[in-house]
Amino acid sequence: MAFLDLVSGQSLNIPQTSRNFSRVMTLPEIISDCNLIGDGDSDSTSSVCHGRIIIVANMLPLYAQRDSKTATWHFGLDEDSLLLQMKDGFPPETDVIFVGSLKVEIEANEQDAIAQRLLEDFKCLPTFLPHDIQENFYHGFCKQQLWPLFHYMLPMFLDHGDRFDRNLWLAYVSANYIFSHKIMEIVNFESDFIWVHDYHLFVLPTILRKRYNRVKLGFFLHSPFPSSEIYRTLPVRDEILRGILNCDLIGFHTFDYARHFLSCCSRILGLDYESKRGHIELGYAGRTVYIKILPVGIHLGRLKTVLNLPSTHNKIKEIKKQFLGRKLILGVDDMDIFKGISLKFLAFEQLLQQQQALRGKLVLVQIVNPARSSGRDVEEAKEETYSTARRINEIYGSPAYEPVVLIDRPVARYEKTAYYSMAECCIVNAVRDGMNLVPYKYIVCRQGSSHMDEATGIEMDSPPTSMLVVSEFVGCSPSLSGAIRVNPWDFDSVAEAMNLAISMPDSEKQLRHEKHYRYVSSHDVAYWARSFMQDLERACQDHYDKQCWELGFGLNFRVLSLSPGFRKLHSDNVVSAYKRTSTRAIFLDYDGTLVPLSSMVRSPSSEVVTILNALCDDPKNTVFIVSGRGRGSLNDWLAPCEKLGLAAEHGYFIRWDKTSDWESLSADLEWKDIVEPIMKLYTEATDGSYMEIKESALVWQHRDADPDFGSCQSKELLDHLENVLANEPAVVQRGKYIVEVKPQGVTKGLLARKVLALMVKNGKLPDFVMCIGDDRSDEEMFESILSSVSSLYLAAAPEIFPCTVGQKPSWAKYYVDDAADVVRLLRHLATASSPNPRA
Repeated sequence: MAFLDLVSGQSLNIPQTSRNFSRVMTLPEIISDCNLIGDGDSDSTSSVCHGRIIIVANMLPLYAQRDSKTATWHFGLDEDSLLLQMKDGFPPETDVIFVGSLKVEIEANEQDAIAQRLLEDFKCLPTFLPHDIQENFYHGFCKQQLWPLFHYMLPMFLDHGDRFDRNLWLAYVSANYIFSHKIMEIVNFESDFIWVHDYHLFVLPTILRKRYNRVKLGFFLHSPFPSSEIYRTLPVRDEILRGILNCDLIGFHTFDYARHFLSCCSRILGLDYESKRGHIELGYAGRTVYIKILPVGIHLGRLKTVLNLPSTHNKIKEIKKQFLGRKLILGVDDMDIFKGISLKFLAFEQLLQQQQALRGKLVLVQIVNPARSSGRDVEEAKEETYSTARRINEIYGSPAYEPVVLIDRPVARYEKTAYYSMAECCIVNAVRDGMNLVPYKYIVCRQGSSHMDEATGIEMDSPPTSMLVVSEFVGCSPSLSGAIRVNPWDFDSVAEAMNLAISMPDSEKQLRHEKHYRYVSSHDVAYWARSFMQDLERACQDHYDKQCWELGFGLNFRVLSLSPGFRKLHSDNVVSAYKRTSTRAIFLDYDGTLVPLSSMVRSPSSEVVTILNALCDDPKNTVFIVSGRGRGSLNDWLAPCEKLGLAAEHGYFIRWDKTSDWESLSADLEWKDIVEPIMKLYTEATDGSYMEIKESALVWQHRDADPDFGSCQSKELLDHLENVLANEPAVVQRGKYIVEVKPQGVTKGLLARKVLALMVKNGKLPDFVMCIGDDRSDEEMFESILSSVSSLYLAAAPEIFPCTVGQKPSWAKYYVDDAADVVRLLRHLATASSPNPRA
């Protein structure tokens, strides 16, 4: 079945690559004996394999023009493209290949020849999307659905934003699939690194990961990532999240964007994340996905080159003459609804209204870049921008003075550079923007150069100054601590910020400029690219340490990464060992193992009781239920099992059978008087949480609380309790949705070790040990059993079957799928037993 058939349930006409590719990996497979980098703490920048870097983006860093007379295509590198500038961050010998679309359409009969030419001349491989797919993919799903949503615009009304269209989504998937075909034509999965850029290619990582489990994948999002309240309105939210999570490293410009992404993973997919040694890690199906927060920079060399052009110097002189005696405030924005141009004009109007002395002396120059999308919203934004500018100029202008200069035409680089150099202040007033490099460019241009100083007439010893007014909703805002941050919706505060910017003493302007220039010059585009690739290499170090399994269909595909040797426990193997052994120890968890966690009825089924009795009646068996539950609950639920051993509260209480008394460990529990009021305080402060009081332990549960708030509160509670219990004989542990305090030395692992040691002491040398559990507390039992057997000095190594419920990283060597699998496995063992007849 075709991949897209799994996605949509229908066949799509997608151009296929002419090359045939063999399946690289069956499932599962282990690749070993690979030389890896050192441990994760190493600062080494060397990679596992010095392979190529394949940079994948919607558009190639090329410009194209067709000669009208000869019909010949002419191509050239776009020096202003971020993708091309990234190469400066890689070693000179690095082979970089670009995959993406051209900005022009190429006839089908020319595509093969042009593709070969671009690959040979520019290391660029074009995708050549069919026209209908290109329209529905880029102008449809990307620009009309994803882009507005990621900028916090919901399609509440048909006049403002398009509703979700399944056909556009299928075109989006089709385009990503075509991109994957092109990558597969050139990639060496063993050595190459693939770096995917931006929201146009969200599901491409899933397609590539499905093609080869250990592909080295990085992804960087250049737009905002919305909060979970906005993002979860997207009907294909799961598929997009899983697509991003199929990468090894995910990059964001700011912590806000990363935080929103992690919150979506938590709320929608139930995933947890943590910070380890400065790195944010997200566990996904046994794989570790790393999160990187680093804003992109600019190419200083390119900008300084333009600064020193004669055309730039001439334009500077022209601007200086045109606005002689006046101060310039500069804005450079795309024409779209999120850049806040009209809001900027309204704030400027407020400033002229409040400060009459500035009239005739202050000019706002607004350069408008061409719109990247079309539609009614863009037209309305353009109309509002022009009408507001006309009104301001009519009210406050004169024949010799135009307060707002609106430049809405293609503006050359040298001209923009000249305006940057001459502006007293630069304002970025967007209501939502991914990064926005305008402030960075402005800072570098204000730093100037000796040639530019000569052209502008600035004294050589005059220190450079600059002032920035930046919206707090723009990605570059956190990195510009010296900027005046504003809420673009608050006209008064924006007007006040502009007034402060132009009236601030030069000494303070100089200090702010110096701080900004130090950051911008040291965090350029090369630094950004180099830092990302170093982290991507580090993230891919353990690819060959684990075993990979393929899970899910279509865009829900993911790779389960597990320790080598971890495999499903089949009943045939267990029963065979069970029959040939004579002294057996069986340890079983309760919740999630014998009874599904989703079940509302916590007592065991009649079938489970029958199976447990059959196992216990076999004189060769010692069977224990080892649970975190209280002894009262276990005693009531398992009362029909007379010969069953019970260990309650992780082994604090133990009973060998129904006729024996409960034994308990001797422990000081006075710390409970300290812990209980603290947990009550957090319970009252956290809606959806509750406290579970056990005889030997106290547990704070937050499964039903808000995921982010519950996690935050659990971390705070953990720190709080660790501080107050520092000198008490108690252990504080944080698990999945719980914080538990229990006596020191009480674990399921110690209980299992105690039972096995007692069996050996009584002459019952175990030759069969099976342990099944589903959560973190059971991991202690798996680890303890594996270590105990080697320390008990048994005559022969017993058959050991540590088994976890569910496919996940574990100390266990085996797994079963769910509680139903556990019951089926125990049923086979019970059938194989020869117990004494029951009365």
